[in-house]
Amino acid sequence: MNNLNFLVIEGNIGAGKTSLCKMIAKETKAKMVLENFANNPFLPKFYEDPERYSFQVETSFLIDRYDQLKRELQIGDIFSNLIVSDYYFPKSLIFAKNTLKDDEYNLYTKIFYAIYKNLPRPDLYVYLNLPVDKLLINIKKRGRDYEKNIRKEYLEKIQNAYFEYMKVNQDINFLIINTENIDFVNIQEDYKKIKETIFNTEYKKGITTVTL
Repeated sequence: MNNLNFLVIEGNIGAGKTSLCKMIAKETKAKMVLENFANNPFLPKFYEDPERYSFQVETSFLIDRYDQLKRELQIGDIFSNLIVSDYYFPKSLIFAKNTLKDDEYNLYTKIFYAIYKNLPRPDLYVYLNLPVDKLLINIKKRGRDYEKNIRKEYLEKIQNAYFEYMKVNQDINFLIINTENIDFVNIQEDYKKIKETIFNTEYKKGITTVTL
C-alpha cells in the first residue's frame, strides 16, 4: 500500500467524489475534509442567474475553501495519518474560469495565487471521470433544488477545465479513474476495485488514467 498522507478525491458535479471520500474515511479511519458548499448563500442565486451572481459565488467559495483547508490541514489527527478531502483548492480556479468575465477572472486569479502558495499539495489527486449524461442522471437522482437548472453544456465546460488544469500542472500526481462501468457506491466489489487502484499502486507526477 502506498504511503498517502493527503488524498484528494475530485470530480465534476455528480461524479460521486463525496460518497467515495466518506467510504474511504470510514474504512481507513482517516480524517475527512468535506466542502461546505451548502453554506454558500450565493449558490442558489447563481444557478438562477449565473451572470449576475458568478463573482459573488466564486469569491465566497474561494474564501471558504481556503479557510477550511488552512485550518483542517494544519490540525493533525492523532488517530490517523491520512487526510482525505472531496475537493482541492484549485477547484476554485477551475470553476471561476467558466463563470467569470475576463476582467473578473483576472482579478480572481491574483487573489487565488496570493493565497494558494500557503497550502500543501496532495500526495495523490484522484479525479473520478464520468460522462456528462451520467452526471446529469446522478444530479437529478439526488434532487437538490438549486441544481435543477444545471445544463449539459455547463458540465462539459467544467470537465474540460479540469482536464486542462491537470495537463498544465504536471508537478502533481494525478490519477484519472474512468468510472462509467462501475458502481462503487452500491456494489462492494466495485468499491474494492477503486480502493485498490488508489492505495495499492505508486503513481508518478503527471497524469495516469485507469478504466475500471
